[in-house]
Amino acid sequence: MEKSNKFLKVTGILMIIGGSFNLLGSLLMLFFGVIFVDATIHANLTGSESVLAGAIIAGIVLVIAAGLVQFIAGVVGVKNAKNPEKAGVCICFGILTALIYIVSQVLNFAGGGSHNYLSVMIIVFGLLIPALYLVGAFQLKAKD
Repeated sequence: MEKSNKFLKVTGILMIIGGSFNLLGSLLMLFFGVIFVDATIHANLTGSESVLAGAIIAGIVLVIAAGLVQFIAGVVGVKNAKNPEKAGVCICFGILTALIYIVSQVLNFAGGGSHNYLSVMIIVFGLLIPALYLVGAFQLKAKD
């Protein structure tokens, strides 16, 4: 019997937890975003207000996708921590999780998000778990 890759398993569990919180938070954001969009429609606002409403919904959809991908990546990592043949799938999900996070941060900056040392630290720590997950996935691949 193959020995489980504990590094991949632990980071997978952390990604499941993070993805779950992300999904719960995004569902709350979706609820309040729909209320905002509904208020915008009933107020007959046009121009920048309607663009803002669309941007809010698009951002929420991105957050939901990110949480879902992170959750699935965690489940795949935990489930396949003993299976070196599935290391490629884990690597793909790890890269996808990191890329979605990077895209969301770029959009945050482009949309007027803060540009200070704290925001850089948030990006670094936000990429830490997907990076460690990838380390575990590559360790698993090395067993193959």
